[in-house]
Amino acid sequence: MTKNTPASASKSTSKRQAASHPYEAITRGIRIRVEPQYLDDQSSPEDSHFVWSYAVEISNDGQETVQLKSRMWRITDAVGHTEEVRGPGVIGQTPTIQPGESFNYTSGCPLKTPQGIMVGSYQMTDESGKLFDVAIPAFSLDSPYTRRSMN
Repeated sequence: MTKNTPASASKSTSKRQAASHPYEAITRGIRIRVEPQYLDDQSSPEDSHFVWSYAVEISNDGQETVQLKSRMWRITDAVGHTEEVRGPGVIGQTPTIQPGESFNYTSGCPLKTPQGIMVGSYQMTDESGKLFDVAIPAFSLDSPYTRRSMN
């Protein structure tokens, strides 16, 4: 979901930095790390318009080359309204990721509430062409306008 937020991508073969990604999941040697960030300059709380970017790192810690084919996101706002987004690739790309490589991209998500949650999966193929799903960890979208509570 890329509304009002520029998307970008990069591919890296260097060793990963110890970046602070608070959300992480590993499926079949594919590590997904997500870092959401509230975008105050693109949000308008008085109009119930809140925008986040989220940076994703997809690292192939496995033994074989994989290709990302599609994505599925489930986005839920603070009042429980859920939207499911499906589509080919990410930000218009279907990257092939060799063992030891990473693919990074940034996208965005607008909501009508100051808080929400996103979770999803990527569908990938292995070297034999077999499809498999990779979990994207659930991550919280919190704005400065969020009233914190313990669940």
